[in-house]
Amino acid sequence: MRVLGIESSCDETGAAVVDENGVVLSDVVQSQVDLHAQYGGVIPELASRDHLKNFGPVVRDALARANVTYPDLDGIAVTHRPGLVGALLVGVQAAKGLAWARGLPLVGVDHLVGHLLAVFLRRNPDAEPPPSFPFVALLASGGHTAIYRVDGPRAADMRELGATRDDAAGEAYDKVAKLLGLGYPGGPIVDRLATEGDASAVKLALPMGHDKTFDFSFSGIKTKIAQLVREENRPKTEDVCASFQHAVTTVLSKKLIDAARKEGVKTVVLGGGVAANRELRARTKALAEEHGLRAIVPDFASCTDNAAMIAYAGLVRLRAGERDGWDLVASSATSLPRTTRKGRGPR
Repeated sequence: MRVLGIESSCDETGAAVVDENGVVLSDVVQSQVDLHAQYGGVIPELASRDHLKNFGPVVRDALARANVTYPDLDGIAVTHRPGLVGALLVGVQAAKGLAWARGLPLVGVDHLVGHLLAVFLRRNPDAEPPPSFPFVALLASGGHTAIYRVDGPRAADMRELGATRDDAAGEAYDKVAKLLGLGYPGGPIVDRLATEGDASAVKLALPMGHDKTFDFSFSGIKTKIAQLVREENRPKTEDVCASFQHAVTTVLSKKLIDAARKEGVKTVVLGGGVAANRELRARTKALAEEHGLRAIVPDFASCTDNAAMIAYAGLVRLRAGERDGWDLVASSATSLPRTTRKGRGPR
C-alpha cells in the first residue's frame, strides 16, 4: 500500500507518501515560521490563507519526489483534528476534492494519533527497529503535553495516563523565549542557548516535580521567568535558558519513566515537537537505561508536524477496511479520551 498524507493542523503545510512498512517515500513541509515570526506566534487567519496558497505545489512536489502518480496510490489520509479549525478545513476540503476526483478512499486522522505512531516511520535503512506494543509515550508539543499508554495502532488502543493542567511544554518554551526577547519559535533557540549556560546559576523549582500523578503544569515556571527578567540584576539569558530547560526536561522524562514502570511496560517513546529537544532526548534515554527500559526517539523530522505520520496513521485505518465519507469535518478537539482536569484544586 502507498498512501498520500496531508497535514495542515497549524502553521505548516505538509504532504507525504508512505508505504505499508512505514518507509517514507517523500515528505514535503512548507513552513510558515517567517510569516508568523513578526507576531510572536501563529495568526490563524494568516495560516489558513497560506495553506490555500501552498497546498497544490506541496502535494505535487510530494508525488514527484516519491515518483508516484495518483493511480499508484491506495488512499488519501488527512489531519482533521485537533488543531486550528480554519487551517484544518483547508486540508480536509482539499483531500476530499482529490479523493473524489481520483476515485480514492479517504480517511481522517487525529493529529495526536499521528504523533504517537511517528516512531514507526522509516526514514533511513539504518533506523533502529520500531517498538512493539504496548509502550508508554510522552507527546509534548506547542499545543499538547500528555503521557499515553499505547496498546495498539488505533485510537481506541490509546489511553491517557496524565496531561498538562494548563499550558503545553512547547507553549512554555515559546513564551519564555518571548520574555527573553529571543524571537519565535522559541524551542530551538532556548535549546541552543541552554548549552551555553549554567543550569545551577538560577534556582527554579521543578514544576509539579514532586507530585505523584503524571500530570504537568508549566504556567508557574513561566511566571517565575517573567519575574526574573524584571529584576534589576537580571540573570544571564543563557543561564535562564539552561535552568528552565533543565527543570522542564527533568519533569517530562521522570514522569514518563515513572508511568512506564507503574504500567509494567518496558518501552518508552517520545513524540511531538518538543521531542526534538536534545536535552530531553538525552535525559530520557539515560533515565530509561538506568531503569532497564528501552527508549525510542523518532528522527527530528518525525517529531515536528509532518504529513508522513498522518499517512502512516491513515494507512493503519485503510488496512483495517475503514473509510470516511464526504461528511468528514474539521474539529478542534482530539478523539482521544481526556482524563486530566484543567486548572487547580484537589483531584
